[in-house]
Amino acid sequence: MRILVVGAGGVGSAFCAIASRRDFFEVVVVADRDAERARRSVAAVGDDRFSAAQVDASSTESVAGLARQHRVTHVLNAVDPRFVMPIFDGAYAAGADYLDMAMSLSRPHPERPHEETGVKLGDEQFARADEWQAAGRLAVVGIGVEPGLSDVFARYAADHLFSSIDELGTRDGANLTVDGPAGEAAFAPTFSIWTTIEECLNPPVVWEDGRWFTTPPFSEPEVFDFPEGIGPVECVNVEHEEVLLMPRWVKARRATFKYGLGTEFIGVLKALQKLGLDRTDPVRVGGVEVSPRDVVAACLPDPATLGERMSGKTCAGVWVTGTGIDDQPRSTYLYHVVDNAWTMREYGHQCVVWQTAVNPVIALELLAAGIWSGAGVLGPEAFDAVPYLDLLAGHGCPWGLQELAAA
Repeated sequence: MRILVVGAGGVGSAFCAIASRRDFFEVVVVADRDAERARRSVAAVGDDRFSAAQVDASSTESVAGLARQHRVTHVLNAVDPRFVMPIFDGAYAAGADYLDMAMSLSRPHPERPHEETGVKLGDEQFARADEWQAAGRLAVVGIGVEPGLSDVFARYAADHLFSSIDELGTRDGANLTVDGPAGEAAFAPTFSIWTTIEECLNPPVVWEDGRWFTTPPFSEPEVFDFPEGIGPVECVNVEHEEVLLMPRWVKARRATFKYGLGTEFIGVLKALQKLGLDRTDPVRVGGVEVSPRDVVAACLPDPATLGERMSGKTCAGVWVTGTGIDDQPRSTYLYHVVDNAWTMREYGHQCVVWQTAVNPVIALELLAAGIWSGAGVLGPEAFDAVPYLDLLAGHGCPWGLQELAAA
């Protein structure tokens, strides 16, 4: 297996640190528009199997050319979702298989954005599924932590824990804090602010009774009690890929995604939207055209650099309700908690990017072994969950299962 990683940011660099401990691949080429950043990621692992390159992620030709040059078999997209389609198309053009951790972007319904879906997350990729299948090529979409591990949990629950499922409720929460220069609490998102703005300000999608519909941002707040010391966190509806992926392969009456953003973060996001700073189309400033959202991202610290200032844990998981295999009502939370102190000590990367990056490492290892296989555009739910969860445990941070009171 010869892998091209497009993007040497927090997740791409964490992928290198995790993958360097495995032996399932021959070569990893780490590529970024900033060649020096790619070189730093490679130097940090000190492994001759890794090399650095420059790439323009917005150019199908650039991605395809680099993949051909290095005889790449698998392209891993580790950049913002605005670049999904050029990288997706570049992998296909080069005859390589493809993986990403976020899917092609949505566009709200032009007249009823908070009631009806427009272009949904992943629609552009699924529209090409027949083409990929006919070519015998595989695109595994949404294989980070959320989406990704959460979708694997949904498959596991359907196959091994439940005879029928009422709701697949992805719930994400944390008790992470970031210190400022003087030790004060700081506002510093632990993941790409570009992506966070996109998913949090778009109309959230809900699956219910065979159809997708939308709601206003931050709707249906609920308090969810997260395990392993995180505790109660208020979670709200957010647009996310799980709701668009899970119903394609797992039968459930309802699918939701709720995120524990916190009052301060929601307030900041609403202010950015009110000021137009969430926009991606360029505005002219002093003779220069800039994207307001790119300016916001440039003003905040790089999430990859926050690890030493972070403390706490992050949790990703799926709350499944329905009827168990014993024909009794069941309510189960399948989850993965990661402690920032552990990932910094063991890998030198903060917990949010580590938790995201470990999942494509696992998927690629299963593909290399032939345990996972297929053709077309497939989500993580399309594959057997058991070998995946077995490999996850081998990375030193096992998953958990908590039984909740059934309604």
